[in-house]
Parts: sequence; C-alpha cells; structure tokens
Amino acid sequence: MSGGRRRAGIARCPVRFLVWCAALLLGATGCFGGGEPGPPTGTASARPVTGTQLVIATGVDVTGKNGVRKRLVDAWNDLQEKQDSPWRARAVILPGSADLQRSQLLAALQSGSAAYDIVNLDVTWVPEFAAAGLVRELPESFADDGDILAKASATARWKGKVYAAPYNSDVGLLYYRRDYLAGGAGVEEKKLDALARGRTTWDDLASLMDAVDAWARADKSDRSKNYRGAWTSQLSPYEGLTVNGVEAFTAAGVRLTDEDGAYTASPRTLEKGVTEFRRRVASAHTYEDAFASDEAGTLKDFAEGRTAFLRHWPYAYRTLHAALGDDRLGVAPLPGAAVLGGQNLAVSAGAAMPEERVRKARELVAFLTGRTSERCLLDAGFAATRASSYTDPNVSCDDRRALPGTAGPSEGSGGDVPRDAARRPRYARDTLLPALEAAALRPRTPLYGAFTHAFTTELAALHTSATARAAPDEDIARRLDAALRAVLPSG
Repeated sequence: MSGGRRRAGIARCPVRFLVWCAALLLGATGCFGGGEPGPPTGTASARPVTGTQLVIATGVDVTGKNGVRKRLVDAWNDLQEKQDSPWRARAVILPGSADLQRSQLLAALQSGSAAYDIVNLDVTWVPEFAAAGLVRELPESFADDGDILAKASATARWKGKVYAAPYNSDVGLLYYRRDYLAGGAGVEEKKLDALARGRTTWDDLASLMDAVDAWARADKSDRSKNYRGAWTSQLSPYEGLTVNGVEAFTAAGVRLTDEDGAYTASPRTLEKGVTEFRRRVASAHTYEDAFASDEAGTLKDFAEGRTAFLRHWPYAYRTLHAALGDDRLGVAPLPGAAVLGGQNLAVSAGAAMPEERVRKARELVAFLTGRTSERCLLDAGFAATRASSYTDPNVSCDDRRALPGTAGPSEGSGGDVPRDAARRPRYARDTLLPALEAAALRPRTPLYGAFTHAFTTELAALHTSATARAAPDEDIARRLDAALRAVLPSG
C-alpha cells in the first residue's frame, strides 16, 4: 500500500481497490496473513509439533501478505538465530469470521487436537478462555508495566489475574468527508476544528448532518450524485451491532455487567440506553444500507461518497486515505463513548507443555508486545497498546520489523498515510491516543457469546420488526432485560 505510484493507481480506481480491501478486512479465506493457512473447514488444527518450534494461532493480518505481524515473528526468529538458539516461531492463520475462529480455538484447545503454543484472542474472549482453563496465568508485568494503556490492560485480566498480554488495540473513530462538509455544505472552519479535536457532541453531529443533507438535496452538480445518507455504521446483526449498541448505552450511563460478569442493569436503566440507541440509528440521517452492512460494506459506501460520516476502526484510515487523500478525508474521536477492541496474546495451558517451552512462549509474547514491536504495529496501521508508541521520541520501529514505506527520514505523507516528524501516523497522538484512553469496555464475562447474541437479537428487531419499531422504549427495555437475565448471572 505504500509508494507514490501505487497510491496514484488507487486514486484512479478506488472502487476496485476497496472491493479488494473489503475482502481483506472480512478476513476472507485465501487472502493473505503472513503464515500457514489452517484447514478450510472443521475444527482448527495444526500438525502437532515437538522440539523447538512455537506455533501461534491467529487471524488474518490486515496489513498484508508480508504484514507487520509476520515481520515481528521473523524478527524474533532472526534474534534466536543470532543467539544460537534452536527456537523458532511460525503463525497458523485461522480461516473464517471472528466467531468461527473463536469456535475453532475453543474446540482445538479443549480437545488438545492442535499444538498451539500461543493464541491471539479478541479482547472479549479472554474471560471465557481463562475461566475454562485454556490459557495460562501470566506475570503482572505482561499487562501492567507502567507503559501499557489502562483500558488495554483491563482486557488482559480475569478475576484479578493476568491471562494475556495486550497485542494491538482498537477503538471506534469518526471518519468524515471534508469535501462534503466544507466544500459542499459550507460548514465553517471553527466547527470543523471542533469536530477534529473531539469537541463535538452527538447533537452537534446531528446539526452537521442536517447541513450536509440540505446541501445534497439542493446540489445540482456531480459532487453529490452518490450521496444517500448522512452517516453509516456497522448495524447488521453481528458484533458490529453490539459495538454500536454498547457505545450508545455507555453514553447514556448504562452499565450492563460488573467486573465479574454479573448482570447489573434493570429495565429502568436499559430504557435510557434504548432511547439513545434509537436516537442514533432510527433517524433520517442513517443510510438505509447500514442495517445490512459490516466493516467492509460501510467502508466502501463511505469512500464512494454515499455518506458524509462513518464510524469505523483505526485500520480503515490507510485504506480511506489512499482512496480520498487529505483534501477529502477527516478523522476524529467518536462523540460520546467509543468501544475498545483489539487482540491479546495468551499462552496455551496444555498440560504436556514442558517448562522450557512455556518459558520461550512467554518470551515470544513479551517480544511481540514490547515497546519496539508496539511502535511497529502503530506505524503499520494498528492501534498500539503502549503509551510510548505515541509519545516517546526514543521509541521507534527498526527497519527489520517496519513495513516498507513506513520507515523514512522525512516528515510528510511517506507514500502511505500522513506522518509526523517522528514518522508516526499524524493522527495517532492527538486523535487515536485520547480515544483509546477514554474507550468503553464491552461486558467482561465468560458468557460473552451468549450476551452478544441476546443483545444483537433485541436491537436488530428495532429495524426488522414492525412491532418492535412501533413499541415504546419502555417495552423494548423490558424485553432486553429479560433476554439478558436469561443468559447472564445476576449481580
């Protein structure tokens, strides 16, 4: 994705590029991932290994075939060679969606059918794998060494113990079309500045959406020919809907579970969340296709001009900037609450794992999540889990681990995304870092799968069911309360 020539080609063919990228972001089997592919169907497995090879089970690396995650593993292997150590590591790429990957990992670790030493877990999976005894407890320093961001640290724990190391983080961001707001709707500069600095509320955002809608209706030029609605987000009934729902409920002051995963809400408190969620998604501002869209679909709609605003993750920035450039693309913290995402690395709890193997697996996890590696992840487009990646001038990504096009001497675009004088993505320190520090956690529970199914089922009905659409918020809250009480223990 780097280099001026390829970037220029992308600008000429944004649709083809984004369709390709959409498949990548969905983690489609057969794309690329910097490791050996797992089986196409059935339980995730890897050929049992003995001796001195460590196996990491992970999903597709969205930074490409020779992506940053592969380069980090290669750098560790190089270090072992220099130290005359026989140990090496390789990644096994799990196929399918995140839900399928979770099921494969659970089945493989519970049955012992796969020799995975390290597993890359979504942050919401850690309590489930820890409670089931499938991953090992780690030293406290793996989650808190004074540098790891507090919210990321919290995702690595269960019942007061550390079971994983924060690897890469994620948080909801607001992308917007500068050309629609300034060049089209004539939004004044001070409002755009407030938007970019995260000083905009959802009410302020609604006013900006009104302005863009009014311009698009009146515009007779080709600039607005693709415009269909003010904003889009991932509102299809899957984890994207859960994320959007939790963001709305958190903004309304609703806490769904306590630290131990016990249900703490009530119909009265849930009603506030339902009201806020409806205010966001049931308005005329929402692009109709959002209710059937995921990350890839919403990214494509936004880049092709069908909406002026997009709620998405940090990894979308590189793709959108390649398609739109600085003059048309803006990014800001999401107003209100933004959900924290990301992945953590955990060491398998296999009983047959020799102590030396456990020690080397921990050493590999520490390397992959250390200060230099986290800076490399940030430079490549991930959200780093360490404050030093964003603020410490002495932390940089060495050439062996850096992606081509991200390690250069000069300030500017660098052929991939705009960068500051320290070669970080320019938006990282003032936009991404504050969003990560203020992020909201989804419920921490070993029953997360049951929670998210119940939550999305009830919220999806607000769009798919005429009865639910006509029902008052109080009735929807009572239904949601009953559904959550059926799957979560009470606090």
